[in-house]
Amino acid sequence: MNLTGAIVLYAVIWFMTFYIILPIRIRRTQADEGRIVPGTPAGAPAREEVGKVAKLTTLVATLLWAAVAGVILSGWIGIDDMDILNIMGSNPASG
Repeated sequence: MNLTGAIVLYAVIWFMTFYIILPIRIRRTQADEGRIVPGTPAGAPAREEVGKVAKLTTLVATLLWAAVAGVILSGWIGIDDMDILNIMGSNPASG
């Protein structure tokens, strides 16, 4: 894996993690507070906590990225292991 691949992998993991954590961290909705901003759903967050979510996302995504990058760099799982339909042709080294 080169530097560009590592950066792209981190970005993909970060955004996937962000969109998973974002709705989980909602504490109070606008309906709970009784103040619904026109044009927004009642289930929208009452307070923006994007900064906290971004920090948590960065921590979780960094740990996930380190694990995935470690597996890729170790060679434990390679592209030949993922070619279950033999699209890339037979590999004499894999048997």
